[in-house]
Amino acid sequence: MENIIRKALYTGVGFVTIATEKVQDTVSNLVDNGKLSEEEGKKIVDDLISDIESKKEDFEGKVNSLVNKIVNTIDLPSRNDFSTLKARIKELEAQLADDETTTSVKKVVKKAVAKKTTSTKEA
Repeated sequence: MENIIRKALYTGVGFVTIATEKVQDTVSNLVDNGKLSEEEGKKIVDDLISDIESKKEDFEGKVNSLVNKIVNTIDLPSRNDFSTLKARIKELEAQLADDETTTSVKKVVKKAVAKKTTSTKEA
């Protein structure tokens, strides 16, 4: 999920970069053809870049808000919840391994006692 959102953000940044480059090329062509003065062209590009910068923060805030809303809606566990669950699983696996070892030892002891009792009765 996080990967998809990240890719979408990078795609958006890529589109903005391409659009900015196209505008700069277009303005350069207009300046070269004498349809815009160099100052006007510079002002257009500067205004575009400053507008993009201000909208970038707004966009990031909206994306963060949307991601949080999605995560809360689908009730995904947080990183902390996930780490806690992993630790609990390891703890339970260790307990299970201990229980299996204890059970195996008890079986061996019972067999040894049974053999000893059988051997004593036969004599």
